[in-house]
Amino acid sequence: MKDTGFTTNILHADRHFGAEHGAIHKPIHTSVQYGFERVEDLIGVFQGTIKGGYNYARQGTPTTAALEAKITQMEQGLGTVSFATGMAAITAVFLTLLKAGDHLVASRFVFGNTNSLFGTLADLGIQVTTVDATQASNVAAAIQPNTRMVFVETIANPGTQIPDLAAIGKLCVDHRLLYVVDNTITSPLLFRPSTVGAGLVVNSLTKTIAGHGTALGGAVTDTGLFDWQAYPNIFASYRQGDARHWGLQQIRKKGLRDMGGTLSSEHAHKISVGAETLALRVAQSSATALTLARFLEGHPAVNRVHYPMLESHPQHALAKAHFSAGSWLLSFELRDVAACLAFINRLRLPVIATGLGDTRTLIIPVAPTIFWEAGAQVRADMGIADGLIRLSVGLEDSADLLSDFEQALGQTKA
Repeated sequence: MKDTGFTTNILHADRHFGAEHGAIHKPIHTSVQYGFERVEDLIGVFQGTIKGGYNYARQGTPTTAALEAKITQMEQGLGTVSFATGMAAITAVFLTLLKAGDHLVASRFVFGNTNSLFGTLADLGIQVTTVDATQASNVAAAIQPNTRMVFVETIANPGTQIPDLAAIGKLCVDHRLLYVVDNTITSPLLFRPSTVGAGLVVNSLTKTIAGHGTALGGAVTDTGLFDWQAYPNIFASYRQGDARHWGLQQIRKKGLRDMGGTLSSEHAHKISVGAETLALRVAQSSATALTLARFLEGHPAVNRVHYPMLESHPQHALAKAHFSAGSWLLSFELRDVAACLAFINRLRLPVIATGLGDTRTLIIPVAPTIFWEAGAQVRADMGIADGLIRLSVGLEDSADLLSDFEQALGQTKA
């Protein structure tokens, strides 16, 4: 279905790839074990000489495989491995492809739990250097002889900083480094990291792709652009057959089978169904987010608004060049920092909750919650002000959200 559109491809993927008994949706396969008529076939699945077979559900089921095929299609990649969460996916990339003595260059502006994971990597002997990736020159300056990988997010959570995606991609090609891009906030609808040379793409399926706050999931997609033959950390047992599949094979075996962060068939099914409305949801939430960002930027009680499609955003030109819309994430700061919590409590529609990419608008004060553990110095380095408020804009009517924010701000000192 290469000649059809993004949503059409998702809607008809199950039938295209083959669903049992003429089902419109791929059925939910809950079996843990999978039997074979011939023991040679079971051996072939274990050794990888037979593709598409199943032996034990920790490494996947027909239901998770159907979702993986959809994600691969969305990212126009070579293949995908799904995980129980986005953090499981990121962890699998780092722990299966890096080893003690290696060096990782990463954006300083990343999700709080990813930043916490960097500390774990350092404890395991993997050196991590975080830089301001909005300038590719900072990435270049951090590269060492033992550097193996560069990691960035397309739009940083919560500060919305955007790395110099294309320039970093060229840098990785020149230095033969694996370029890993977390595409969670933008999703493959708004941006495909393969266009800037990414070798691996990470998506937290929980958020934009599933979109309803009812299922956890993550995925790693190989774009087919990276030369795994030149990568020193591929185990000898996986250096067989088509070299294009070596990286993903190692991630599935070491990151999924050995670490056990398996996506359930039930959640895979929910994510797959949620993805059908991805384009509709992102169009609505992006339009509302931009309208709300402009309203907030013009309000006297608001000190600063962070949203990529605002002309005032430091990386607005990059956002316009790479993304077809701004997505649902925006953050802002009140002039009166002390009024932050009272303001949030006055809002009627946004749900005071962590999480992102839901159909409902979610709101949270960043410093005392999701970035509290990081500490004041890390928050300062990441540009997270004490009064920063994060919004994940949902599908409510924009007029209703504007009215709610207007009444709550009306009682806030300018």
